[in-house]
Amino acid sequence: MNSDALKPLKAFVVAFTHLVDCESDERLILERGTILLRELISDDGWLPAALAEPHPDHYLQNLLHCDVHERFSVVASVWGPGQGTPPHSHGIWGLVGVLRGAEVVRSVTRESDGGLTLGSVRTLRPGDIDVISQAAGNTHLVSNAHDDRTSISIHVYGNNIGLARRAILRSDGPDEPFLSGYSNATLPNFWLAR
Repeated sequence: MNSDALKPLKAFVVAFTHLVDCESDERLILERGTILLRELISDDGWLPAALAEPHPDHYLQNLLHCDVHERFSVVASVWGPGQGTPPHSHGIWGLVGVLRGAEVVRSVTRESDGGLTLGSVRTLRPGDIDVISQAAGNTHLVSNAHDDRTSISIHVYGNNIGLARRAILRSDGPDEPFLSGYSNATLPNFWLAR
C-alpha cells in the first residue's frame, strides 16, 4: 500500500497525541476524540487490505498504533460474519467508530446477586461512534450485525489495550481475567505519508 494512503491515520494519531498531551480530563478527551475519530472513519480507503481480512473462527484486534507512553492505542476490530464477543469489561475509556458494515452493541450490568443483566441494544452503522466510560458504562458485548459479510470498527482506548487486564463476565462463576493481545504481527507504517 502506498504510504500516502495512510495519511488519514497519521493525521489522526498526530492529533490524538496532541489531545492527550494537552488534556487529562476523560470527558474532554472523549468529547474531542469523538470529533477526531469521526473524521478518520468518514472514509475507509486508508485501512490496509491485510488488516481488513477476517479470520474464519474469531474476530481480530489489529493494532494500528500505540502511543509510546501507552496513553492510548488504536486498533481495527475485524468481525467476520456472525462473530462477536462474550460480555466483557474494559476498565478504561474508549471510543469505537464503525468503518464498514454494522455492529450490534449490548450493555451488560453486574447485579448485586452476581448475575448479569443484558441492557439496551444499539446497532452502529458506518460513521457511528460508541463511547466507553465509567459514566456511559464500560461493560458490554459486541457482534457483527451481518451474517453474510465483514464489519470493521476502529477503537481508541486510553491505554495499551492489548496488555490491559480485563475480564470476561460470567453469571455462573467468577469473572475470567484475560489479556487480549493483538492479532497482527506488523504495523502500518504511516510515518512516510505526506
